[in-house]
Amino acid sequence: MILLQVNQLSKYFGAEIILSNIKLEVQTRDRIALVGRNGAGKSTLLKMIAGQLSYDSGEIIKPKNVEIGYLAQNTGLESNLSIWDEMLTVFKSLQQQEAELRKLEQQMADPAVSSQPDRFEKILKEYDVLQYNFKENGGYQYEADIRSVLHGLNFASFDYSTKISTLSGGQKTRLALAKLLLTTPEILILDEPTNHLDIETLSWLEQYLQGYDGAVLIVSHDRYFLDKVVTQIYELSRTNIQKFIGNYSSYLEQKAENYERDMKVYEKQQEEIAKLETFIQKNLARASTTKRAQSRRKTLDRMDRLDRPDGDEKSASFGFQIEKQTGNDVLKIQDLAIGYEDNTVSRNITFQLNRGDSVALVGPNGVGKSTLLKTIISKIDKHAGTTAWGTNVMVGYYDQEQAELHSNKRVLNELWDEFPLRPEKEIRTVLGNFLFSGDDVLKIVNSLSGGEKARLALAKLMMEKPNVLILDEPTNHLDLDSKEVLENALIDYPGTLLFVSHDRYFINRIATKVVELQPEGSTEFLGDYDYYVEKKLEQEELLALETNALSSAIAVEASEKTSYQQDKEAKKAERQRIRRIEEIEKTIEGLEQHVAEHEEKLCEPDVFQDHEKVFELNKELEEFKSEIDRLMDEWTELSDK
Repeated sequence: MILLQVNQLSKYFGAEIILSNIKLEVQTRDRIALVGRNGAGKSTLLKMIAGQLSYDSGEIIKPKNVEIGYLAQNTGLESNLSIWDEMLTVFKSLQQQEAELRKLEQQMADPAVSSQPDRFEKILKEYDVLQYNFKENGGYQYEADIRSVLHGLNFASFDYSTKISTLSGGQKTRLALAKLLLTTPEILILDEPTNHLDIETLSWLEQYLQGYDGAVLIVSHDRYFLDKVVTQIYELSRTNIQKFIGNYSSYLEQKAENYERDMKVYEKQQEEIAKLETFIQKNLARASTTKRAQSRRKTLDRMDRLDRPDGDEKSASFGFQIEKQTGNDVLKIQDLAIGYEDNTVSRNITFQLNRGDSVALVGPNGVGKSTLLKTIISKIDKHAGTTAWGTNVMVGYYDQEQAELHSNKRVLNELWDEFPLRPEKEIRTVLGNFLFSGDDVLKIVNSLSGGEKARLALAKLMMEKPNVLILDEPTNHLDLDSKEVLENALIDYPGTLLFVSHDRYFINRIATKVVELQPEGSTEFLGDYDYYVEKKLEQEELLALETNALSSAIAVEASEKTSYQQDKEAKKAERQRIRRIEEIEKTIEGLEQHVAEHEEKLCEPDVFQDHEKVFELNKELEEFKSEIDRLMDEWTELSDK
């Protein structure tokens, strides 16, 4: 079923065209990614589809009953409610139905109603219909759905009564995503949903979106995420759009193949044109060949000339160099504890950097990855432990928040003031390599976008020529092409690298070692991200086996203990049985003696003539015999065991 169609859509900002002749279609359960350079118009297109931005021409067709859920990038959930109460607002209609069900239950329990069959039957029918609808709409599971989504988005440890207004920006962004996921719209539009998510949460979101019943339209710079989730790619480039079937890796292959094919066709036509033009030039003036030349000219005039295929748009171009090499031992960290003021977030951190290492630092949000980097470079004090640098170390640090790039300087001066002895031409060349050309170098730093600030920070870092790079989320704000350029530069970097990143594709390409940070220590894995995941799974499987083995051992021990106990109980019961048999035999023997004595007394003349005495003795005699019969039955039963 077609949920949405975009036809011939165009958008201008002033006189500049941003999008032209855009065509896009969304069907049920489609998984679509919108890719392109920063500034290509991806977020603009999403806003127009979501109805939050107008367009200049074209049309967007959507059935009335199709609901669109849209989450802009870095959108935080602003609310005075608690986490739980805010999530409950999604299910207001179900809560109303639930209240109505309780009301009907009270009516049916009222004796005044139950005594009126017709009225009771009417209420019962109404209750059955309402209960069926309540169940079909998820009335018995919406609270479980809330807990599941909150748990998946890393709120499991939170008190759900916490006021949202007290949370951080990143937490509010995750809650906005949680609320949108709970609404389950037919079309889910997500603009950079992977921001503020750690790797574990990203994996959960991937699985959630893979199983989502509606269609998903995503803008994301996380290539690993796109490979896992999407099955279609729409590329925005030079105001136009092109569709590719497959995930992101498949799109890259198809794009390269298409370019190579189109270039071959173009070059072949250019060769043919050159041959025709040469023939015409040589033969037009000759009387013997002029007709043939004129024929060729007509062929050339009728030819539908192909445009040269557009290659990739201009990318940043840079590399990291060093002035001198470090010793073999670059950094030793031993039993380090980190945190802010009195709050220790992680302790017992121990690992080592050697020359040429490329180490990825991973772990859940809040475990202190950025804090560790700032502690290593002495921006904040350590709580315990030691950090020891090796010889000839020159550290370059990249801050994920670009905290040092909030000046009122122009871009040119921001870089030139750091390196005043370099000529202006060299500074402009460096900035040009980072896509700051023409009047771009005169922009005020504060006015730059996140991607532009990231490129400027990388330009400063490159010019420092450090032999140790410490990078905190270096791919944040970079578009896909800039990420690839950065990766290639870091792969060729001759120094030592320690970095934090949630970009698993980036970690796979760069890392030679992964250090997992936990609240109570750190663990090293030699290899890339996929190797780290593989080893983690092996550890979990081993732990599961050990747990199962321990459970089996406990079960065996419990079984043996039970068997011993049962044997002990059986022996005890046997002793009790034998003892009871002996007691019965002794009792019967005493009763039989009483019977014999009574029978002898009944034969005595004095007793025989006393009717009251005879009656009394006979009554006792019957009681003795009855007791003997009962005891004999018990003795027989015990003896047969």
